[in-house]
Amino acid sequence: MVVPRPVRVESHDASPFVLSPSGRISIAGPGADAVARLLRAELAADCGRAPTIVDEPPEFGDIAIVIAPGEGPHEDGSDSEEGYTLEVSAEGVRIGAATEAGAFWGVQTLRQLLPAACDGEALSIDPVRIHDHPRFAYRGAMLDVARHFFTPDEVKRFVDAIVLLKVNHLHLHLTDDQGWRIHIESWPELTRIGGSTGSDGSRGGFYSQDEFRDIVAYAAERHVTVVPEIDMPGHTNAALASYAELNADGVAPALYTGSDVGFSTLRTGDELTERFVRDVVREVSAFTPGPFLHLGGDECLSTPPADFIAFVEDAAAVIEENGKTPVGWHEVGKAGRLPAGTIGQYWDFTTPRGRAAELALTFVRGGGSLIMSPSDVSYLDIVYEEGDPIGQDWTGGPTTLRSSLVWDPARIVPGVGDAHILGVEAPLWTETVATIEQVEEMVFPRLAAIAEIGWSPAPADTEPVEAARDLDEFAERLARLAEHWDAAGTQYRSAVELRAARSGAATPAPREPATEVQTV
Repeated sequence: MVVPRPVRVESHDASPFVLSPSGRISIAGPGADAVARLLRAELAADCGRAPTIVDEPPEFGDIAIVIAPGEGPHEDGSDSEEGYTLEVSAEGVRIGAATEAGAFWGVQTLRQLLPAACDGEALSIDPVRIHDHPRFAYRGAMLDVARHFFTPDEVKRFVDAIVLLKVNHLHLHLTDDQGWRIHIESWPELTRIGGSTGSDGSRGGFYSQDEFRDIVAYAAERHVTVVPEIDMPGHTNAALASYAELNADGVAPALYTGSDVGFSTLRTGDELTERFVRDVVREVSAFTPGPFLHLGGDECLSTPPADFIAFVEDAAAVIEENGKTPVGWHEVGKAGRLPAGTIGQYWDFTTPRGRAAELALTFVRGGGSLIMSPSDVSYLDIVYEEGDPIGQDWTGGPTTLRSSLVWDPARIVPGVGDAHILGVEAPLWTETVATIEQVEEMVFPRLAAIAEIGWSPAPADTEPVEAARDLDEFAERLARLAEHWDAAGTQYRSAVELRAARSGAATPAPREPATEVQTV
């Protein structure tokens, strides 16, 4: 069927729907026109069809998009702003939703139901009724544009690919030791100097504020919220290299193009540094309409512990003052004074090590919630197989498609269940990933597994995750999705499980659990 797996699917033995050359898109309700225009553009790109949009009741063979109170997933008592129903019969297609976002996600399901390579073919769909809504409100992908820079058009290409999986947040890691990628008017040297290079001496680059606004608007039109990250107090060599006065000794370090971490830090209690943080947060908040601003806070190995706590407390307060909800990697939980509602992003293993679980609980106790990104299963920069030329392996072993699918965010931190989890996110760090084609190969198909975890129903409390997430059944749906990636020109890794599904062979046995190689 489709990825992510819908909440409920009812198939019927009847004549299929066929979108004829004269078929139309009928709209009703606020926002339906915007969704219809996106559907028409997607049908034109996918299938060479551009149906006429009409603001009138549907006729035989039309696609109807209806947005109104009472539409969407109410039959089982649930109500979701992103839910939808999709009904397909010989008479036509009807997408019903209470919101524009819900209708848009219904459109993504419709795209997957249509034939992928449809030039010259009849566009037909077997009769079906789908009742669907997400498990979590936050379903994210992170793109590290600091280590290797990706142009605005490449970021938009990435957005186009992730929305097919109903991913609704794009976390952009904008700053790090290797590069500063967002222009700050009050500190222009950050991009002139700090944005001039990247990992391995790669091309530099940065986004002007207008370019960033355009990315944000493009994503928002597709119901994706951009989450900017300004990593601090560590991971800041690009900033320190841009302004000598930010350094305690007044000497700017050289630009850095390697892959080590933990060697750089901003100062705590320094008046100029505090002004720097206020200026950066103020400007980024002004051109990012979404609710979140990520302050980083991970791997601050050169920041004295007391200074780290004071710094992140102050930075989080500045973010709140600028009308944003602070988000931080789970180490930020070491701070005892964070704004109520601060979001923690958990990146330790599925079996927590050290203080990781304790730090994660800090956010919940403070009235916030968690974004779950366990690195041994959701980090997309980890190699698929040993010996891969692109990717890293610090988690103790490859991350296979099976690894990305067979875990559950509510079974990691003791005491943390769905009510405490904002959602899931799959980060891609780009120390070894230099092109958008390599980005896509590292992300797909594993992001499809993370998206399924974020959208599809949770396993029953007593049900083993392996039973709830049948890899063979998932791989069969993924094989069909891969046909759409082929048609769109999206690159992906033909992972061993996907190859098995396409050949009809059994999937391989799971790998051994990762060994502990890092302590948080």
